[in-house]
Amino acid sequence: MELRQLKYFIAIVESGSFSRAAIRLSVGQPILSRQIKALEAEFGVDLYHRTGRGVLLTEAGKMLEQYARGILETTANAQRDLSSLGKSPRGPVSIGMPPSVGAALAVPVIQQFCARYPDISLGVMEGFSAHVLEWLMAGRIDIAVLYLTPRIHALATDHLLTDELFLLGPVSDPAGVGNGEAPTAILKEVPLILPSRPHGLRLLIEEYMSKIGLAPNIRLEIDAMPSTLRLVESGLAYTILSYSCVHHLVEAGKIRCWRMIEPNMTRSLVIATSTQRPSTKASRALTGFVREQAQGMVAQGRWNPNL
Repeated sequence: MELRQLKYFIAIVESGSFSRAAIRLSVGQPILSRQIKALEAEFGVDLYHRTGRGVLLTEAGKMLEQYARGILETTANAQRDLSSLGKSPRGPVSIGMPPSVGAALAVPVIQQFCARYPDISLGVMEGFSAHVLEWLMAGRIDIAVLYLTPRIHALATDHLLTDELFLLGPVSDPAGVGNGEAPTAILKEVPLILPSRPHGLRLLIEEYMSKIGLAPNIRLEIDAMPSTLRLVESGLAYTILSYSCVHHLVEAGKIRCWRMIEPNMTRSLVIATSTQRPSTKASRALTGFVREQAQGMVAQGRWNPNL
């Protein structure tokens, strides 16, 4: 069996007749007939029912069609990937991230990655961490930036950075948190806006609080970060997020930020790769670029502040 024979076979399937396939392939009809007869002889089955209007696949032909399309697609992908070696990365690549990460990384990654790699078609998807993880495991995206959880341990991951959580509140500080650092125990009194369970951030905060025998004072449950931040800015309540999500609001004096101590709240941010999609030069370039951007933000004090 040769790749050429499979290409001829699929062309006949799609054209519906030997004569139309011969025109499409720019080869003589006798050549097609000989190649298909050779395939049928090799497998010991008939692949087509010949009719007055053309051809129809036999059961054996339908089975071969599934394999032939997969083989030809795999071969085309191999040719594309191998031919790209030594050249600038090209082709499609996609990344997923939760909104809390996207608020910090999405815009700079999109702007600067597209400028550096004009031959790469970049796709960016944002969603709750559970959804991003499902996309990755299903092969809908190539890589994801996620907070490390037990479910992610089954995937190929690479540590990106340690992310610290901060208490964020109105400039007027109506709960009287005060200046300087804030003990984590104060969360039992400060009115909080947090996402509902089983959001990963909510579970993490409750886990930290349970370790010191307390529960957070949750005034509102909202699963939308923009709305949460607008309500915090309005003076209604406080929230807990990564500084990277809100550095622009803190620097503009629209909200206040406190580092929490005793204990600090931290979580690990990782780059996870899909086991359902092959690694390509484009996906490796994107992985390296995301790491470069994150490290740059840390160095500039845009991920964790110098409080």
